Parts: sequence; C-alpha cells; structure tokens
Amino acid sequence: MSDVELRKITKEFPRVKALDDVSFDVKDGEFFVLLGPTGAGKTTTLRVIAGLTKQEEGSVIFDGDPVDELTPADRDVAFVFQQYSLYPTMSVYDNLAFPLRSPMRNLDEAEIKRMVEQAAEILRISPLLERKCAHLSGGEMQRVSLGRALVREPRIYLMDEPLSNLDAKLREALRVELQHIQKTQASTTLFVTHDQIEALTMADRIAVLDRGRIIQIGTPDDIYDRPATTFVAQLVGTPRINLVKAGRENGRLSVKDSSLHISLPRGWDPPSEFLLGIRPEDIKPDNEGEFEGVLTLLEPLGVETILHLTSGEQTLLSLIPGMTSFKIGETIKFNITQERLYCFNTDGNSLLC
Repeated sequence: MSDVELRKITKEFPRVKALDDVSFDVKDGEFFVLLGPTGAGKTTTLRVIAGLTKQEEGSVIFDGDPVDELTPADRDVAFVFQQYSLYPTMSVYDNLAFPLRSPMRNLDEAEIKRMVEQAAEILRISPLLERKCAHLSGGEMQRVSLGRALVREPRIYLMDEPLSNLDAKLREALRVELQHIQKTQASTTLFVTHDQIEALTMADRIAVLDRGRIIQIGTPDDIYDRPATTFVAQLVGTPRINLVKAGRENGRLSVKDSSLHISLPRGWDPPSEFLLGIRPEDIKPDNEGEFEGVLTLLEPLGVETILHLTSGEQTLLSLIPGMTSFKIGETIKFNITQERLYCFNTDGNSLLC
C-alpha cells in the first residue's frame, strides 16, 4: 500500500471547472472518504488519481514520486465502480481471476487460484465461485466487484459509491463488512460517497468537496462537531442542523422572528447579526424548560422521533429517543444545550464567537 497525495489539482471541462486547486493526502493504510453532493467532482478526482482523466494543473504523487506521466496500468490502482462492471457470462471465479491473468503479472494458475479463493473467503462468496455473474443478486455482484479489486493487492483502492445501488439493509451490512476488511487488511482506501452516514461511520478522515473545491478536511468528529461552514454543517447530521438568523440583544442571543432569547454562552462575543446553528439532538423537551414552542409535526421513526417545534415564524427540529406521547398542537417546553451552539457569519463561514 502507498501514501497518495493530490497537490493543487485543477481539471476543466467545457463550461465547468470540475476540480479547482484540490489538495489532500491519503496516508498508508487509511480509510479516507471524499464526501459531497452530486456534481461536486468526486468521481473526477478518482479518475485523475487512476490516470483515466488528465488534469490541467497539479500533480498526483504516490509515495513521494509524481505519477502524472504513468499509464493507468502502471499506477497499480484498483477501481471499484458504482456499476458492477463484471463479465456476466463468466463465472465468479473467472471474474475474480481476470485481473490476475494480465501478462504484466505473470502469475501461474496455482497462485491465481490461491489469491481468488482467499478473496472469496474474506468476502464470503466462496459458494458462488462457479456461478455465472448474470445469475447473481445485486449484493452478490457488488461483493464480486469488491473481490476483483481485493485480489489485486494494489497501491490504493479507489471506490466510487460502491454501495449506492443496494437496498438500505444490504448497504448497512456491506458497509460494516467493508470497514472490517479495510482494517484487517490495512489497505489504503479512497472511498467516494454522497451519503453522510457512510462517511461518518467508515472514515478515518473525511474531505468535504463542493463544486470542485475542498471545503474542510478532518476526522468524523471534526466534520460533525466543528463544521467550517454552513454547507458542511448541513451536509452531515440527520435531520439537518437548525440554522436561524440571530442577533445580540441585551447580553442574550435573540432568534429572529421568534420569542427565543438564549443566554449568551460563556466566552461568546458574536457580531450584531449572524447565523445560529443548533443540532436537533440539542433541543431537548423538558417540563421545566426555559423555552417553548408549538408542536406542528411529528415524525416517529421507531428508535427516535423528530419534533417540529414552532416559535413565532421559526420552526426548529428536535430529535428525541424512542416514541413519544406528544400531540400535534401541544405547547412543549424545551431546553437548548448551549455548549453545542454554532456561530456562522452571514456568508456561511464558521466564527469563533
């Protein structure tokens, strides 16, 4: 496995700059996640690393050496696509063996058999080895696709939303399994997704990408608890963070168009106008609560419930554990965890208030 670095990568297509001065590094053995919405430039980033797309500016570096002039084959990367990219008329065994039979590898069939069977055992697809890929389920095909990358033992695994075509239950199971494989194999992995749950649960570090630019890089805790912008704050967390216009008034935080006046947290010195961020789990119903709002909507999810609480013209989302006996139209008192408030300027950048 390798250390991989992108240094000031710029890639332009007609009428769009897909990547704009993108720089980050993936450390040897790290599970690094590139998180962003559709069109952010995630797949283009993977293609540049693999050598399938040539950048206009910047450099791709493996273990300290630029690889910009190397062909995709010479870069020795394994690419797992969103679509399975298998040969449907070939058996699972032959699909797994295919990259190992390249003349560049010069492996004998006994070694190929050993490597294929080892990968199949890790992915629990050994009983499928003789089956044609056309007769596999979606989950089985994705395991084979992952296995075809796994047998390669490349310098880095590049994974382009490999779980997005699976149903929710299977996606969760493969997410756990893929993370376990990565940790036990100590493989260098760059995983692309638009799913914040995948990013937060799997990553050692996350880079948030938007419209071709890196917005923030950090651990899952950094991205969730210390978002650099409102874009990052809204991208992670379900339900989304509450963002409201606020101001400073008589030593308190006053939420615009509501009756909410929050004590100024210790050490805060916000500007006269700013954006206040409150995570839904930090709005907690309490019979003795300092604030109150009318319950206008309930979203029971079983393990938790989302409350829509309206104060004046502002509606705040509250996330509480389990089910609830609250009724729509009821006035509910609540408290806000002041130690976890977020402060952003009107341009959406985080402030040290």
